[in-house]
Amino acid sequence: MLGRVLAGVWRSIFSRAPAPRAAPASEAGNPLSAYFFNNPGRLMQKWHHYFDIYHRHFAPFRGRSPVVVEIGTFHGGSLQMWREYFGPGALVVGIDIDPRCRELAGEGIEILIGDQGDRAFLAEVRRRYPRIDILIDDGGHTFAQQIATFEELYPHVQPHGIYLCEDIHTSVAPNFGGGYRREGTFLEYAKGLIDRLYAWYTFEPERFAVDALTRSTYALHFYDSVLVVEKRPMREPAQSITGRPSWPSELRAGPPGASDQVRASPSPSNLR
Repeated sequence: MLGRVLAGVWRSIFSRAPAPRAAPASEAGNPLSAYFFNNPGRLMQKWHHYFDIYHRHFAPFRGRSPVVVEIGTFHGGSLQMWREYFGPGALVVGIDIDPRCRELAGEGIEILIGDQGDRAFLAEVRRRYPRIDILIDDGGHTFAQQIATFEELYPHVQPHGIYLCEDIHTSVAPNFGGGYRREGTFLEYAKGLIDRLYAWYTFEPERFAVDALTRSTYALHFYDSVLVVEKRPMREPAQSITGRPSWPSELRAGPPGASDQVRASPSPSNLR
């Protein structure tokens, strides 16, 4: 039933979508927008402003044989685009609930059929693909699916990889159960990730502590309808003080040789 409802929603959107146009000058030099607006392959549908986001975060992986997993294949056009963009060594894995999508497999493109909201299925994805460099969630866009996918697959993305969830404006769309600051939406869930990024500075470790996400996440990038999470192994932040003080009254009392030190600003160590 849910599949039929979502299919109807997307048919409605697609029927109103404008025809492709030439890439604007602002997108010149972006190989993804160039591919899309001159699409030689299968059908795909993308918001135009996504291409700059993709290229900004995905470019370092080009030519490095990444494993790219995209949830939601539509007609397979984006799978072909990723394969062209990342190069012949890339493995692109498409995941969809529609069994017809098996037909989209080809050289460098593999297909898995399953529900992204099924955590057992996502565990199978982890087993099948021990390394994932880039995860793109363009699947069912329901909040349960998006949250399950993040919780089950984000920790599995390689330590310097990228997680991207798109079309998160469904969080404010009534036909998806969303609304402005509606509790339970993926957007509200994602806002909570910001707190976890800042957990190094906590004064309440019993209820707000450093966790695996804090230690593995370098940055959260919120764009119009897109969240990009950039992974990197993180240590407790450190700071240093260098140079001579401009105001002697700011000197910190200390042993000989410490006269150039000034009062430290808040850091994880001296906040506690």
